[in-house]
Amino acid sequence: MSHRVLSGCRATGRLHLGNYLGGVKGMIELQNNPNYETFYMVADAHAITTPFSVNELRQDRREIIIDYLAAGLDPKKSTLFIQSQVSEHFELSFYFSSIETIARMMHLPTYKDKVKQYPKNNTMALLNYPILMAADILLYKADLVPVGIDQEPHLEVAREIARKMNQIYGTKFPEPKRFATKGEYIPSLTGEGKMSKSIEGSYINLTDSFDEIRKKIRAVPTATVSGGPITGGIKTLFIFAEIFLPPNLYQEFKEKYHNQSLKFVALKDTLSEAIYQELKPFQEKRKQIAANLNYVEKIIKEGAEKAKIVAQKTLKEVKEKMGLN
Repeated sequence: MSHRVLSGCRATGRLHLGNYLGGVKGMIELQNNPNYETFYMVADAHAITTPFSVNELRQDRREIIIDYLAAGLDPKKSTLFIQSQVSEHFELSFYFSSIETIARMMHLPTYKDKVKQYPKNNTMALLNYPILMAADILLYKADLVPVGIDQEPHLEVAREIARKMNQIYGTKFPEPKRFATKGEYIPSLTGEGKMSKSIEGSYINLTDSFDEIRKKIRAVPTATVSGGPITGGIKTLFIFAEIFLPPNLYQEFKEKYHNQSLKFVALKDTLSEAIYQELKPFQEKRKQIAANLNYVEKIIKEGAEKAKIVAQKTLKEVKEKMGLN
């Protein structure tokens, strides 16, 4: 039995190293496995739930599709589309909002965090974010969602909505599960929390030059001498070392750290070179794709058409069950 997978990335700037290692690499693995049918979207409507720039959003939507293609997502194997071009997401979201309470939405930790972050932008769109996310997933009857552990509360809402719709109206929605991918938690360069576009100085863009990468890695906070517990920025460096360096070199740096002979700048510069080498093929492919915007627009248009075929079928079923047909 094949599984349906849906994953998306908010249209807020380019993809960074955390998105690539924690998301896109897992997405590629799934698309290349015949047991999975994969739908990958750019979540531009989710991007308008917090303050945004119209011109940047317009640009970012296309840039993320280019990033997806350059990283290895294949439009012949995966449906790549932009959320707002499939209007069924919003219609289904409204039907779902009729069975979900305001109190439940207000108690979500993610909602509370965003209100603290943007106290002047506590909108209905922000409150309804998890309902739209449930519609994104259930519209394609996806049973697997490769997202980070921080999205688990939203997935629980999607499962609740699936259960309620099935009980009340006799729909046949699966209860989506989180699909853990390797490297799903990529730490911030600041040494605290995970790599995030919303925290300046915490991330490496996939398009960063060698000099930019080196500058950012050199800025990772470390101690004056090596040795002792591995915490903060030092922990970040060793997580990257394990991902990007050959096992023998990683062990060598670790031993030097523990016997207090490690020079942090040597570890940082070796890492910068390794990260740049990993990103170089992506950057070269990206340049070629970005130079052919007609091709990119064609992929976006075809992706929306493919997504709509599935979306319309699900919506028709829901409207029939709810007496709206």
